[in-house]
Amino acid sequence: MNQERLLQVAVAVAGLVPVSAGATGAFWPELFFAPIRPGGLTHAAYLSGLLLGIGLAFWSLIPDIAQKGRAFTLLTAIIFLGGLARLLLAARLGAWGPSVLLPLAMELAVTPALWLWQQRVARPSLFGPE
Repeated sequence: MNQERLLQVAVAVAGLVPVSAGATGAFWPELFFAPIRPGGLTHAAYLSGLLLGIGLAFWSLIPDIAQKGRAFTLLTAIIFLGGLARLLLAARLGAWGPSVLLPLAMELAVTPALWLWQQRVARPSLFGPE
């Protein structure tokens, strides 16, 4: 398999996280956010819907992933900024459980790594010989 095909597979698999978590939180927010009042649940559902949309947007780039650098960069920046916000709040609250660390890994490590890979696939000459 060539690098572009491997990247497409990686983005498809990684996209399962925001799509499944986003859909679950959007349609059944009480599963993730149980002790929150109804107004808070509607906000959690809205944010989860955004996460679902971001995951679907990443999936929409898969067919022409090498040509979709600008969109890939924008989506990565959105995820990364959200991860920074999560990191700052986690540090302030001292909240370092799996429900914080696993999303942080996706937001601050996996997604930027996929972005670097996409950049390499899009412009291999910038990264040296294959």
